[in-house]
Amino acid sequence: MKISNINLTQTRSVMSLLSVLLIVLSVCAISLKGFNWGQDFTGGIVADAQLNTNLSQSMITEHLEQEQLQGVQVFSVGSEGQWQIRYNIGETDLQASLDGALSSLDPSYNILASSFIGPQVGLEMIEQGGLAILTCFVLIMLYLSYRFEWRLALGSIVALVHDVVLVLGLFALTQIEFNLTVLAALLAVMGYSLNDSIIISDRIREVFRSKPDGETQTLLNQSIVSTFSRTLVTSGTTLVTVSALWLLGGPPLEGFAIALCLGIASGTWSSISIGTVLPKLVGLKAEHYQIAPLTEVDALP
Repeated sequence: MKISNINLTQTRSVMSLLSVLLIVLSVCAISLKGFNWGQDFTGGIVADAQLNTNLSQSMITEHLEQEQLQGVQVFSVGSEGQWQIRYNIGETDLQASLDGALSSLDPSYNILASSFIGPQVGLEMIEQGGLAILTCFVLIMLYLSYRFEWRLALGSIVALVHDVVLVLGLFALTQIEFNLTVLAALLAVMGYSLNDSIIISDRIREVFRSKPDGETQTLLNQSIVSTFSRTLVTSGTTLVTVSALWLLGGPPLEGFAIALCLGIASGTWSSISIGTVLPKLVGLKAEHYQIAPLTEVDALP
């Protein structure tokens, strides 16, 4: 089926408007609700306990919450009846509260191992995570500025920011726990978004060089059409893999998988919309990619 140039232009414009709206909503969610920081950032206790095999995950969680333990998370690990318990607690209480809560649930309980993460460590992780993301942005900006003309580089950078902000907005809106696995997913999303943007930008550069007299909007549409099938196949196969991780990976990997699913979909979306519409708005033309002929002065040894 032949794609109309006018229809594709209108579609990209609508996609860009939706992207702007989503960014505004995401920023509002982040500003008003903040994040539900996980224990990796807030500190707390992580303990492995052996309990009666008749106890289920929901029963253990409900009992510990009734015992006033804050932010309780229970995961099945190892053999049957072995659980990992995570909860937030003041540094002075440490093990005492968990001992009391488990003794009333199962007198024969056995704590196999426990560790405490202090709030100061959590603050350092937030700072280091933010620094890692900022460093990635700077390096990506330098790379794109070298690889492409600044207008295309600008579109790719804004598309990258769009993807990260959307993922952060989802976690702020839904209050899904934000932990180190989610931070790792954010860095992976940045890489995937950059890959999509580079593929389209590289094709735009080739088309612009081959058709110096072409109209910008038409050439942009041709570039998108020529890479569309590749983009769908790449995004589709990756989404299938990440979706399997989401469905089968269990609660510990849920945030990671959700962030990747949204990031992959957003990266594909933004590279077609923002990544091509913004360069056109700032004056992208085919003449910017023509190789200047050598003059007599340039040709001299």
